Amino acid sequence: MPAQPPPEPQPLPRPLRQCRTGLLLPLAGESVAAGFPSPADDYVETGIDLNEQLIARPSSTFFLRVSGDSMVEAGIHHGDLLIVDRSVEPRPGRIVVAVLEGAFTLKRLVLHRGRLRLEAAHPAYPPLALGEGDDTLLWGVAIHVIHPL
Repeated sequence: MPAQPPPEPQPLPRPLRQCRTGLLLPLAGESVAAGFPSPADDYVETGIDLNEQLIARPSSTFFLRVSGDSMVEAGIHHGDLLIVDRSVEPRPGRIVVAVLEGAFTLKRLVLHRGRLRLEAAHPAYPPLALGEGDDTLLWGVAIHVIHPL
């Protein structure tokens, strides 16, 4: 049986443009109670620009769409939109985007028994050990996830 060619590498996303739209969305003057209800105010205090709130470094920030269910127990679901910052240091405990065998994968970076590995947030997926000489690239750190309710 002939060997199958390696998978085609995925094109890397392009960074966000430096220009910001300045779109201000209404921001209520009160926070919302997630426990007992609080009296509602019928006014909007200021505007909020989600770019300013979610993106500290536009030149190193990317949006990626999640495919698959390996991170569901971390609250990241198929179809969610990730905000990934390549300038953030990938440290144990952070959720990282890695390039493994030419494809993106999303996992938590974990230090286990003195060695780094990538762990899914789903019991059906085994951890992926990171070792000397492998070609895994820690590409960026997920800083926010956006998903519908």
